[in-house]
Amino acid sequence: MTDIHIRKSFGSGLSASLLGPLLVGVAILGAYAPTIRGLINGPWQTEQEGHGPLIIAAALWLIWQSRDRLKRVDIAPAPIAGWAALLLGLTLLYLSRLQQGLLTVEMASILPVIVGSILISAGWPMLRSLAFPLGFLIFAVPMPDWLVDSMTVPLKVFISDTVTRVLYAAGFPVAQNGVMIMIGSYQLLVKDACSGMNSIFALSAIGVFYVYAFRRTEKLRSLLLLIAIVPITILANFIRVFALVLMAYYGGPDLIEGVVHDLTGISLFVVAIVLLFSFDGILGILGKLITRPRNATAAA
Repeated sequence: MTDIHIRKSFGSGLSASLLGPLLVGVAILGAYAPTIRGLINGPWQTEQEGHGPLIIAAALWLIWQSRDRLKRVDIAPAPIAGWAALLLGLTLLYLSRLQQGLLTVEMASILPVIVGSILISAGWPMLRSLAFPLGFLIFAVPMPDWLVDSMTVPLKVFISDTVTRVLYAAGFPVAQNGVMIMIGSYQLLVKDACSGMNSIFALSAIGVFYVYAFRRTEKLRSLLLLIAIVPITILANFIRVFALVLMAYYGGPDLIEGVVHDLTGISLFVVAIVLLFSFDGILGILGKLITRPRNATAAA
């Protein structure tokens, strides 16, 4: 009888402990249901922001992987800081809904809402344990158009100029005017998709996730990998545009339209991933070469 009573007490206590977070989660989902619909019908259908659902899934996976460690975290609610963060997030949500179209601010407001909810219910120790999964959600926030435009144009000009210089040095009849490349009798416009911005966003998220999951104990190696993301993406995009220009020169502009153009976009991302992992492998080899003499000296 006593054993049954203990089990009932334990079960009711466990249910009570889960009830609060469950209700908070349901409330957040309800408040942000219109935001999620807007993302599904808008940014998540684009090449630039299509990785958003994967970011959320990866963050949830990280939390699930940390479930045993989270069970051991001390519960010490911080209501003052929690309510401040929660009210900040709800204010941002309210103002963005009033203005309409501010989907970036609307999505970003969920971060302080989640932070505030965690602080109110569990406190700073729990928030520190969830710091990376929550911070990783930043990659799910759509980039504002003004920022994308300000970065896209310089990248397109740089890629166009670099491709033109390399082709000219190789003896091809090529010239450039802004983002227009003239080769032979053809004129090719370097579009926004060829700037590399789409790949920079997605590859940055993959790089950060990879570093955290597999390289977080190696600080220098992690830092170098993160620094290399943008140059690697630009290099991969250069290869893409270079290949498209040569294909147009030998086969005509119609050859690089439609499916071929899309396939080169996918190939660009694959090449960038391969380059990133290759660079990581090189760093690993260099690290072993550097530490080997030190270990030999220490043993002597």
